[in-house]
Amino acid sequence: MYEDLKYWYLRDHKLFRSLSFGQIKQLCMIMGFKKASKGEIIYFSSSDVPRIFVLKKGNIKIVAVDEDGNETIKDILQSGDLFGELTLEVDSQVNEYAKVLSDDVVICSFLLSDFEDTLLKNPSLALSYTKIVGLKMKRIKNSYSNLVSKDAKTRLHLFLKDWCANEGKQEGGKIILENYLTQNDIAQIICTSRQTATHLLNDLESNGLIVYNRKEIIINDISKL
Repeated sequence: MYEDLKYWYLRDHKLFRSLSFGQIKQLCMIMGFKKASKGEIIYFSSSDVPRIFVLKKGNIKIVAVDEDGNETIKDILQSGDLFGELTLEVDSQVNEYAKVLSDDVVICSFLLSDFEDTLLKNPSLALSYTKIVGLKMKRIKNSYSNLVSKDAKTRLHLFLKDWCANEGKQEGGKIILENYLTQNDIAQIICTSRQTATHLLNDLESNGLIVYNRKEIIINDISKL
């Protein structure tokens, strides 16, 4: 039963759809499997055992740490996202970690060396991997571009729109977001202080654009953001 579960975790992921039943079964033999709880740290870039991770269920934040120990949320991951040593090489200049945001998270992982061998043996998988990672890097690059060229208010609006597009649930004319981020998380994502993020969220709420609480965020009219 456990092996069947591992099989379907991979079979359902867009990265592995080109592989045969036998090829996926072979991957299951070298795949790690982990369930994690909210607040748990599951990856350090400085690990002695580099891995590639596939987030099967839940939400995770990737936090970058600069030389002075300041933390910035680099990315928020949803089900299906990849993380870890995505460039297929260990970069000692990168200092980041992954922390669980939601209550129930399921992760599949591969040793970097095993994953590289698998890519070499399966050109179609290597091509799919290159496309997925390329799109991910482009999205992160665009996010950094927004941080440089936009003010904090605009960055918050863009972040909320992006969050709605990825995870929002439409209810009538409103969009409902499950709120698994703290105000400090949101501040780190848009690269501002917690006080500024709180002020901007309160301003949106006082103007009737959102309803904000610890469990959910309701966007009353996304076109007005």
